[in-house]
Amino acid sequence: MNMKKLIIVLVILVALGGAGYKIFGGKTAGSILSPEEAKAKAGEFINANLVQAGTEVEIKDIVEENGLYKIVVNVGGQDFDSYLTKDGTKFFPQVLDMTADAAATDTSDTAAGGSGSEVAAKSDKPNVELFVMSHCPYGTQIEKGILPVIEALGSKIDFTLKFCDYAMHGENELKEELKQYCIQKEQGDKLNGYLKCFLEAGDGDGCIAKAGLDKSKLDACVSATDKEYKVTEKFNDKTTWSNGQFPVFDVYKADNDKYGVSGSPTLVINGAQVTSNRDSASLLATICSAFNTAPEECSQSLSSTAPSAGFGSTAGAAASDATCN
Repeated sequence: MNMKKLIIVLVILVALGGAGYKIFGGKTAGSILSPEEAKAKAGEFINANLVQAGTEVEIKDIVEENGLYKIVVNVGGQDFDSYLTKDGTKFFPQVLDMTADAAATDTSDTAAGGSGSEVAAKSDKPNVELFVMSHCPYGTQIEKGILPVIEALGSKIDFTLKFCDYAMHGENELKEELKQYCIQKEQGDKLNGYLKCFLEAGDGDGCIAKAGLDKSKLDACVSATDKEYKVTEKFNDKTTWSNGQFPVFDVYKADNDKYGVSGSPTLVINGAQVTSNRDSASLLATICSAFNTAPEECSQSLSSTAPSAGFGSTAGAAASDATCN
């Protein structure tokens, strides 16, 4: 992605009730939090909602900027800039780098997802590619939504789970992506079962046995793939990191470049990025719109409730088009 730095704040979460509804608690909308209060409330919210249990999170700094509190959040050893309204009712987990030209902006919007639309390119057997970061809360959200769709459509579609060409959630994310790549490559019939387990608590090692995987075969593939794409080698060499911030993951780099993938999740159907809400019903409708003639499996009734972001199976989440990018 050619980044000409136009920084805008991406609104992820909004106040859900009346004027007195509190996302962070402590004060009603309109009341101003002190920097220390804002720092504490942001930390509480991030730990409760946006990261895996056990992940080390630190609010390193907080300053006023453009009428908001800018906070520096350290997650797993990496710093991210986030924003918080001064009354503590709205949180902006990240900033989005937008290219100056309209075409690139459209690509970023498409990658974020949204209201869903009909796929323009039709085929007898749609090719569905989902790009995620394994520990991105919005990537795990769409994975929870799409797994029932994959099971419903079965061999009627060609589905491939792919990964962004950089990681934002530390070395554990790189290791997990190597693992999932190898499961799909060599023990593909076990992938869905493994993902269902992994999406509950992010316990990849514990899910290997539960999914019935051949661990020796998996370990051999992970080692070979790591060496082939120099994943660990490049993690240890920060001069190779994307924008000097994020370790690279080159396994699907060619496809990232081909489709202009700029964040997790990005959904590609029949060779083009598409939009869709992240509930199973919306994803089924979006994918089924890519058939020349939709099969009877497309008439199945799936959940229209958006899955929760992050790990766990909490239902009733608000629809989200947020991304890790």
